[in-house]
Amino acid sequence: MPDGRETITVRILDGIGAADPGQWDACAGPDNPFVRHAFLSALEESGSAVTGTGWQPVHLVALDAGGGMTGAAPMYAKSHSYGEYVFDHAWANAYERAGGRYYPKLQVAVPFTPVPGPRLLLRPGAGPDVAAALAEAMQRVARGNGLSSVHVTFPTEAEWRRLGEAGWLRRLGVQFHWENRGYTCFDDFLGALNARKRKAVRKERKAVADSGVRLHALTGDDIKPAHWDAFHRFYLETADRKWGGGYLTRDFFHRLGATMADSVVLILCEDGGDWVAGALNLVGGDALYGRNWGSDGRYRFLHFEACYYRAIDIAIERGLRRVEAGAQGEHKIQRGYLPVPTYSAHWVPDPGFRRVLAAHLEQERAAMEEEIRLLAGDSPYRQADG
Repeated sequence: MPDGRETITVRILDGIGAADPGQWDACAGPDNPFVRHAFLSALEESGSAVTGTGWQPVHLVALDAGGGMTGAAPMYAKSHSYGEYVFDHAWANAYERAGGRYYPKLQVAVPFTPVPGPRLLLRPGAGPDVAAALAEAMQRVARGNGLSSVHVTFPTEAEWRRLGEAGWLRRLGVQFHWENRGYTCFDDFLGALNARKRKAVRKERKAVADSGVRLHALTGDDIKPAHWDAFHRFYLETADRKWGGGYLTRDFFHRLGATMADSVVLILCEDGGDWVAGALNLVGGDALYGRNWGSDGRYRFLHFEACYYRAIDIAIERGLRRVEAGAQGEHKIQRGYLPVPTYSAHWVPDPGFRRVLAAHLEQERAAMEEEIRLLAGDSPYRQADG
């Protein structure tokens, strides 16, 4: 090229199976398990994230002049707004009341997975031109197909800022994460809490221990097909109670076990010889990610023990820097999980709709920043520890 930049070609793939796993993972990197080829493949091959469920894969790959993959983005054409955790139903309603067609839209995300992480996947050494080429390709696909919008949800802060500089609208959210401040055991963590919160955590853990329920942390070859069947049952029963149905199929969990078991920590809860509840976690480079919880019945404090406290135990044992316990849940604060911002970026070609959303998001960001500040003020940690 005249300016000396390398030629970048961006192609659309109609499924993750069309991407070379090694090249995709070289772009995804080792730290976040959810953008790995195996995880996205499990979603698609299991029938969880496919056209029939409203998630049509249209992944992007950036290729250099030699045909090598220098970047990628997991992208889907969506016919609804479910399974995203960044809610835009009000946007869709407003756009359609004004005579527009909001769906289908483009979603750059990991389906059903509100875990922050890279969305513009770049091979080490790839320059900013690759990220720019991917973002521009998203816009071209939307324009060329008459789509209302492109949504990049739960990207890194750096990606969010980069997209904002390119003219995308930016939105803030909040999650609650636990930070490992060099603890060597759970009692070290408890010692950092104020006395009242420390007493409450001990009471909750004792209640579970006294209940007779026993928790088992399984990983790798220790996870058998029967364990996945039990967990899928818990997942469906809990999803049915909360949302009227689960997104993930039984086959998804079995494929996850077959291809990524070493990245999984499955907490299964046993009562009288029967499995009664479970929590699914994945391990990244420096974090434990809590994903799904399910239970056959109601056991007092068991959700807190399996999803929050046992996750802290595992993170300390493995020397991980943090635990990300999923979306929502201000109740996590009193258990040591503090508010952190999450991000999304949105490209809207309709100038009138864009102006309305820009004004709305400016106000929403200010309100969210204030909410995060106020939530942080409820920290359970002793003042001297921040």
